[in-house]
Amino acid sequence: MSMPRPPNEPSSATWDCMLPGPPSKNNCGSADLSSAGLLAYAAGSSVAILDTHSMQLVSTIPLPPQGSSTVSPSSPPCDGLLSPYPTTYWRAKTPPRTSCSLSDLCWIQARPDSCCLAAISGPSFLSIYNTATGRCFFKYDSSPEYFSCLSRDPFDSRHFCALGLKGFLLSVRLLGDDSENDVALKELQIRTDASELLRLERDSSSGSNSGAPASAIFPNYVVKFAFSPHWKHVILVGFPRELLLYDLQYESVLFAAGLPRGCSKILEVLPDVNMEVFYCAHLDGKLSTWRRKEGDQVYIMSSMDELMPSIGTTVPSPLVLAVAISQSDYMIQDIRKLCSGTDSFDMDFDNPFDFFDESPIISKTHLISISDDGKVWKWLLTAERSRDAQKDRENVKKAAEIRELPVHELESRSEGFPGDLGALKSVTQPDDTNSREIRQSGPTIALEEVSFKITLDGQLHLLSSAVTMLAVPSPSLTATLARGGNSPAIAVPLVALGTQSGTIDVIDISANAVAASFSVHSSMVRGLRWLGNSRLVSFSYTQGTEKTGGYVNRLVVTSLRSGLNRTFRVLQKPERAPIRALRASSSGRYLLILFRDAPVEVWAMTKTPIMLRSLALPFTVLEWTLPTVPRPAQTKPSRTSSFLSKDHADAPLIGPSSPTTTSSTDAKEGADGSQEDFSESFAFALVNGALGVFEVHGRRIRDFRPKWPSSSFVTSDGLITAMAYRLPHVVIGDRTGNIRWWDVTTGQSSSFNTHRDGIRRIKFSPVVPGDRSRGRIAVLFYDNTFSVFDLDSPDPLANSVLQPQFPGTLVLELDWLPLRTSKDDPLVLCIAGADSSFRLVELNVNDQKMGGLGPQVRPTKERFRPVPLPSPVLLPTPHALALRMILQLGVKPAWFDAFSTTMNDWNTPGTPSAGDLRGYMIDSPRVGDSVVPEMLLKVLEPYRKAGCLLDDERVRLYAKVVRKGSTLRLAFAAAIFGESMEALFWLQLPHALNHLMNKLVNKSTQRGPHTARTPEIDEASMLSRISSKGKSVPGSGKQNLVVNGQLKLLAFEQQELWERANERIHWHEKLEGEEAIQNRIHELVSVGNLEAAVSLLLSTSPESSYFYVNALRAVVLSSAVSSSLHELAVKVVAANMVRNDRSMSGTHLLCAVGRYQEACSQLQDAGCWTDAATLAATHLKGSDYARVLQRWAEHVLHTEHNIWRALILYVAAGGLQEALTALRQAQLPDTAAMFILVCREIHAEFLSRLDSDEDATLLKNKVMNLPGLNPANEDVVAVGEYYGQYQRKLVHLCMDSQPYTD
Repeated sequence: MSMPRPPNEPSSATWDCMLPGPPSKNNCGSADLSSAGLLAYAAGSSVAILDTHSMQLVSTIPLPPQGSSTVSPSSPPCDGLLSPYPTTYWRAKTPPRTSCSLSDLCWIQARPDSCCLAAISGPSFLSIYNTATGRCFFKYDSSPEYFSCLSRDPFDSRHFCALGLKGFLLSVRLLGDDSENDVALKELQIRTDASELLRLERDSSSGSNSGAPASAIFPNYVVKFAFSPHWKHVILVGFPRELLLYDLQYESVLFAAGLPRGCSKILEVLPDVNMEVFYCAHLDGKLSTWRRKEGDQVYIMSSMDELMPSIGTTVPSPLVLAVAISQSDYMIQDIRKLCSGTDSFDMDFDNPFDFFDESPIISKTHLISISDDGKVWKWLLTAERSRDAQKDRENVKKAAEIRELPVHELESRSEGFPGDLGALKSVTQPDDTNSREIRQSGPTIALEEVSFKITLDGQLHLLSSAVTMLAVPSPSLTATLARGGNSPAIAVPLVALGTQSGTIDVIDISANAVAASFSVHSSMVRGLRWLGNSRLVSFSYTQGTEKTGGYVNRLVVTSLRSGLNRTFRVLQKPERAPIRALRASSSGRYLLILFRDAPVEVWAMTKTPIMLRSLALPFTVLEWTLPTVPRPAQTKPSRTSSFLSKDHADAPLIGPSSPTTTSSTDAKEGADGSQEDFSESFAFALVNGALGVFEVHGRRIRDFRPKWPSSSFVTSDGLITAMAYRLPHVVIGDRTGNIRWWDVTTGQSSSFNTHRDGIRRIKFSPVVPGDRSRGRIAVLFYDNTFSVFDLDSPDPLANSVLQPQFPGTLVLELDWLPLRTSKDDPLVLCIAGADSSFRLVELNVNDQKMGGLGPQVRPTKERFRPVPLPSPVLLPTPHALALRMILQLGVKPAWFDAFSTTMNDWNTPGTPSAGDLRGYMIDSPRVGDSVVPEMLLKVLEPYRKAGCLLDDERVRLYAKVVRKGSTLRLAFAAAIFGESMEALFWLQLPHALNHLMNKLVNKSTQRGPHTARTPEIDEASMLSRISSKGKSVPGSGKQNLVVNGQLKLLAFEQQELWERANERIHWHEKLEGEEAIQNRIHELVSVGNLEAAVSLLLSTSPESSYFYVNALRAVVLSSAVSSSLHELAVKVVAANMVRNDRSMSGTHLLCAVGRYQEACSQLQDAGCWTDAATLAATHLKGSDYARVLQRWAEHVLHTEHNIWRALILYVAAGGLQEALTALRQAQLPDTAAMFILVCREIHAEFLSRLDSDEDATLLKNKVMNLPGLNPANEDVVAVGEYYGQYQRKLVHLCMDSQPYTD
């Protein structure tokens, strides 16, 4: 439900701020969208977590270095547990004992209280791990087949499949989680054309691909599959140029089609939960929509759309790497449809999911695509009716309105309606089952009448390319604004990153987001520096043509305010030497341009840059001085934002000056405080090891004349490769790992050896008044590791903070974040990783020793977000449970008003008085302690004020739901926390309970006066089915292919089970083979079509091994004579067949003599649970049918571990006591209490619909109490007491838990 934190982890993450690099093909398209709306995808060596409702980055998780950078997040079968967190931390703790890379993961539930994890490692290894112990208890090698992907069965959480590139399909079912004996395997082969793969395999055989996954060996040969959410045992398989529909039960292909000419290879297959439609993402960035043809399992391409807009994208167009479809939108839509009776003023026309019944829109689904330029795209897939279908719908709606009018009013209005009034009068009120279908699906719609379109609904821009440069602004008091003049610039929480694609991404560290992205260069950004706080200077170069030779250097100044790029130093011909580096002064007034084997140029960066002079010296390194440390006596009141301050209440306002940005020059102030003169200096080192300091004064450059250190300071051991300069200290590092520092005013110097590789960068840490040390430096070595030293300590090497706290993190560039305003603020390092990620690392400086990198126990600065992050699943578990309980009990929508600070600022009618929050709870039957809701509202108050509980769309939906009863409230609460199966249970519970009540009413009296018609199947219809000829088609007219999502998972009614079984028969008519014929005979007998079964049996060839068995069954089934002796003989034959593992044949003989109850029992003993339910739905009624359902429920609960589906079957079978027991054993106290509450509400509503005559009164007395839920029942009383204890415990946990800060 909520975000689980790994054990023994501090409350603050190690990386307080981290942006992932762009994903690549090496990540194998790994992405997963949870039912709670959180997207996890692999980007480099990290996993990024996004909230798809607000399209914001939630967190980034760096993975350990042992494994591959290819990670596939996956959702566990218990809905609501966020997928990547348990997976990632477990993977970091217990990596598989193999050097192979992981390419896919899949959760499987072998027991109710634990999950297993299946993983594909290398090209052909499948392993299953027990997540409780971390032990691998099953391994499978499919060599020479390459495994491609895994997928879990939505109908059975114990079952999953693994698919290979050549069509090898491994079906795996877990019976436990201890040993190999608990794994049942079935090897299948899907025929496909693998000639292209064989060719690619021959071409790659020469390379070394041992341990690499199939997606890395063959990146452009992708094979994907997905389970159908509508039909059990059916999977959709996408080969590169072929689509297949495969039946696991029949082991046969139901549908196969090649891609049309000009259609690119398949990247992903995505089934739509709302309709019998699936989508195919292609390698060229297009999305094809395939709709089902009416009456058969044949799919036709309906539309082709672009997932990469042609406007605003670079050339060549970015690649689409991964696509994921939302599996939770259908649940919100079902809830919204049940609230369709709300007034029109409640509708929001801007809401993509808020539409009238009259709207042509019938379904909306979100789809997420991820491209290799660091962008995440959110698309809205819309299905709309055609105009003719819309007119038919309006006519049906008019008929429904007329049906509700009184007869006299109907006759008086008959003149206003065209057509035959008698036809309208003949419309009768349907029973409960049919009304449910109409309410949820509307009129019957064929997919031929539906059109599809796709629109862009949101976008998140992260780092666009591999990072090459990092620049941090550190303006001094003399730094000027972009428009020029002497107005001082302020320190800003921005970091600029240069990328390999030529763009410059500006990161807002306070929001951990990309604030702006500028396309500046056409090639790699090789140098980047800030000019003050609002301008950037960058350079790139390209080699000239073969004829001209040389290099074309490009220098650009970018304004962050206007977004304009202005080039300078534009030459007509290529130059002999390329630019090596840029060095900008802290004021932004001066720029040094270093060339390779050429003089250094000094430029004044005015509005039009001017070159001051050229310095023809053999420089190796150059560095401008950093801002000096202000003395406390000279410090003026600060008005700079304290981003890193621990005490937010004392944070000063943003202003133009800061003590951390004091001038790095010898600036002199006049009496009025204005700057009369200023100068800036830079230190340098020459090739021979000589050091010096130059001072730039206006347009003049002169020697600073420092006091030189002793002669032993300069040695010839190694070339100087790095330097840092802050008056009065110069620190240098060489290629042998030595660090030396020198005071330019006193001449004092010292040195030590780091015993590491050569030094590439040295960066002084920012200091503020009161700092104990002013000599902390960060050192980046050539092996891409770093250390932090304190030069003021007696032994800098002993007090260093080394990088092993972050194993495997290679650093490309680093710098300090210059935003400290207090000595208690932490030091923060900005790091550009070699994996193209951007991170902030905190350094604790308050310890006796230097301190350590990582999380510290202190208040966390709240992250700024442009909009709140409305994801309840991210709240701490106690607070998430508190919100869930509040939504279940019912709270007035006014409580969600984030602009109210005291809850009674506005004297709105109906709002509670000051301090009384219980008035916000709606008047509903109270369960548990009445004081608890008020305490929970107080706990949730910080989240309510921050607006991070629910977004506006879901608040508007809850405002409608809260008035519609407990059932919809409970379904809504489950849906927003990602508990999709629980939400389905609450939506289906009223129909299951009404089914039970109708059965009880019919059992109490043979002719219940004026009661609702029961959905039982009468004998006439059953006999007509048995004697029917030809193929059996349920109903007449068009078939409604726009289904109600996964409500079919919880089907229990006889009519629905029978219709679905009949539809499956038609798919299998063209299948060949003895096993397929046997399965078809079994299906025909199950639905009662004995004549067709006999005809198929008699068509068996004499050479077939089934000839004699089929002949015997044909004779018995066609016999119209039934006697006790015949029954006995058939029972004996059936028993012998069961002993010989011919259970299906035995059940057919039992059906021939009317022993349907025993036939169902045999089918259930053989594990054919769906077939047994279909047979019972066709032939059994009353308690016999209930017994089949109840045994099925026990199997679903104890074997398949699907408690929500089992509960529906229990309720439909009349086992309310068993349902309550299952909830208690699952330790769901709140659900058990709500279950009793909802059942009583539905029961009371059912009784209120009965008439008030004497017979109805007698009937009410007989069904006054629900069986098993009598208020005096011990279990009912215990549930109430347990729920009260749970509430009180939750209050204590909420009080002890700190509020979550983003």
